[in-house]
Amino acid sequence: MEDFHSFVETRSAALFRAALVLTGSREAAEELVQETLERTCRRWRTIAAKDAPDAYVRRIMVNLANDRWQRFRRVVPQQDTGDDRPAPGDDYGRVDARDELVRALQRLPMGMRTVVVLRYFHDLSDAEIAEDLRISPSSVRSQLTRGLERLRAQFPALSETSTPSRPRKGASTG
Repeated sequence: MEDFHSFVETRSAALFRAALVLTGSREAAEELVQETLERTCRRWRTIAAKDAPDAYVRRIMVNLANDRWQRFRRVVPQQDTGDDRPAPGDDYGRVDARDELVRALQRLPMGMRTVVVLRYFHDLSDAEIAEDLRISPSSVRSQLTRGLERLRAQFPALSETSTPSRPRKGASTG
């Protein structure tokens, strides 16, 4: 059984990346991770005894993010998404493009955003996402398809690049 401090050391960076995409701001992501780890710490004995403590902690984070989303519905301002793709080797342009992608993710409804984040930032399969979110695998596929369509409409550069490949069956969760 892994102790809580080891879990935090090994998983906090991945939790922060997911929280950043879910919330859209560094400060909100830090608060979300802090609150997630606080709740995790209080229930660590129970969580550590589970077969998949990562999934349990991700579920805590998603629930907290959903609660915040419902409480603080805010509109993310649309930005001009002209054809300003970065030139190869333009690190600053890549940062801008990444920021634009995160903003596009923020405009998705929370359920779609969560499915996209779990698929492409955590490399989870349909079945794993369905289990985490307590929905059917077909709902996962439906929300993922609709979410990607909306992202492509908001962020045209996504349509021109290849979509990340689906995780292999039994792929590691990180």
